[in-house]
Amino acid sequence: MRSTDGVVLDVEDLRMRYDTADVLHGVGFRAKRGEVLVMLGPNGAGKTTTLEILEGFRKRSAGRVGVLGVDPEQGDERWRARIGVVLQSWRDHARWRVRELLGHLGALYLPYRGEGIRPPWGSDELIDLVGLTDQGDARIAILSGGQRRRLDVAIGLLGRPELLFMDEPTAGFDPAARRDFHDLVHRLADLEETTVLMTTHDLDEAEKLADRILILAGGRIIADGSAAELTRAVAGEAEVRWSLDDRHFVHTTSESTKFVHELFGQHGAEVRELEVRRASLEEVYMTLVRRHESGEIDGAVRTLAEVGR
Repeated sequence: MRSTDGVVLDVEDLRMRYDTADVLHGVGFRAKRGEVLVMLGPNGAGKTTTLEILEGFRKRSAGRVGVLGVDPEQGDERWRARIGVVLQSWRDHARWRVRELLGHLGALYLPYRGEGIRPPWGSDELIDLVGLTDQGDARIAILSGGQRRRLDVAIGLLGRPELLFMDEPTAGFDPAARRDFHDLVHRLADLEETTVLMTTHDLDEAEKLADRILILAGGRIIADGSAAELTRAVAGEAEVRWSLDDRHFVHTTSESTKFVHELFGQHGAEVRELEVRRASLEEVYMTLVRRHESGEIDGAVRTLAEVGR
């Protein structure tokens, strides 16, 4: 059943144990239609395990999970037709040509058209969408690493999914390809109302793409909020820099907007080289992970107020 309140992902107290090792400890979060969530965390934090459980590829040890209103362990083929998955790596079908493979895989979605399920992308339209126009007739074996990764993204998008999972999708992308990918994610979220949950180690990318950032460490979500919210909660104060008559000034304040307004009210156009700087997302991320490792954050963070402690 389609969720009536716009909630696409609903995860509560998710736990995972391999033999005697606990990998996930009570992970919980929600995502709504058209929302972009980026999951950050050190290697081994449990990011890929979390995605595999939500995708229905791995059985959880405990907890409640709803994906498009369905428990992934009970998801049928019609449910799978509504989600897209971009794995960390996929190296099959080397002898296929790009257009042939997308046409073949796209045909698998046709039996599930109608009844609220979106029609799949056409091969040529999708090839253009991911920037493989010049490689449409190329064999997959000769694609570069970045082009192969674009094809991985195309395969994940084939069924025009309502929910798209991506595990480090821009690994191997050059700067131009990464920029095109960011534009594509914004288009999917804004125009297609596709919900996106992705992992990345690129913090600049996370800041550009995410409506919300989930920071996972030691199998727990230690922070959940927008980049701006997390920065304000952890860093608190901003640094304002400006110059007047060739003199340079620096002021630290928790109310930067008010301070800048008063500064211009006093000096007007004489203010030069104004810069307002908060801690970067990278600094915030490293601070939170260090706090977790030192035991200052000993469980899942439920509010942004807790993040700032």
